[in-house]
Amino acid sequence: MAGTLNDTPGSNRLHIGVFGKTNSGKSSFINAFTHQEVSIVADIAGTTTDPVYKPMEISPLGPCVIIDTAGFDDTSELGERRVEKTKLAAEKADIAVIVVSQPDNEWDITEELKWYQFLKEKNTPVLFLVGKSDIDPHTEELISYIKEKTGKKALAISAETGAGIDAVREELARLVPENFGERKITGE
Repeated sequence: MAGTLNDTPGSNRLHIGVFGKTNSGKSSFINAFTHQEVSIVADIAGTTTDPVYKPMEISPLGPCVIIDTAGFDDTSELGERRVEKTKLAAEKADIAVIVVSQPDNEWDITEELKWYQFLKEKNTPVLFLVGKSDIDPHTEELISYIKEKTGKKALAISAETGAGIDAVREELARLVPENFGERKITGE
């Protein structure tokens, strides 16, 4: 694999899809992770309507494409079409990040578990992030709950304070598929 963004064809860049429910903090995480205003952030549900693809170099990962997606629980008038586009983005992801945020300690991660299963069946590595850890006093309980349901360790993050973002970079580097750099877009 080439070392720089400009030298690496788009299809050979590591595609990192960010998924979660509406207003779970996906876009805020992406902005904190990239140190850029890649995605629009608002308290209005459904702000991200179509996948946003941001090519960039991320240390230690190299050339990447970060994919921000609409919430997979979007029930708006166009929700079904948005969720379909989110599913198409999931098909392109080499690594998936599922952002979980449980307002009012609801503990319902049914949708996240469905998407985890879908990604697992595609052999896509998944990283769970528990967002808003700076304001949610139940973060550790939710991390334990995710571990119980999936066997996966979730990381606590705060897009607001930047807490946990460096750990995300390290974990994503660990999750890069073993044969990732050997793929060829034109065959042998």
